[in-house]
Amino acid sequence: MYTINITGHHIDVTPAIKDHINEKMGKIAKLSDQITSVNITLVKDNKEQKAEATIHLPGKELFAAASSEDRLFHAIDGMIDKLARQVDKHKTKQSATNHKAAVAS
Repeated sequence: MYTINITGHHIDVTPAIKDHINEKMGKIAKLSDQITSVNITLVKDNKEQKAEATIHLPGKELFAAASSEDRLFHAIDGMIDKLARQVDKHKTKQSATNHKAAVAS
């Protein structure tokens, strides 16, 4: 199990935002069981809202960011999609490395 730290800059992190993030992070948790922690920062600038996240895996850190002029939830969804692709790619590389090591021995 992993911990999710959510912070907001110029934004109040409401229970609805937390629930949305936790629900979307379930998609990523299904891809990898090696996630140790997740740090998410939500930022509201003058014209746009941004969502940034760092996922900590053993020996690797993955970062993704997305922004939206309209809604924070769109930025969160874009960030989650980027993270999902990165976690899937990392998992594929790890399994390919483990497979090569098993075949070589």
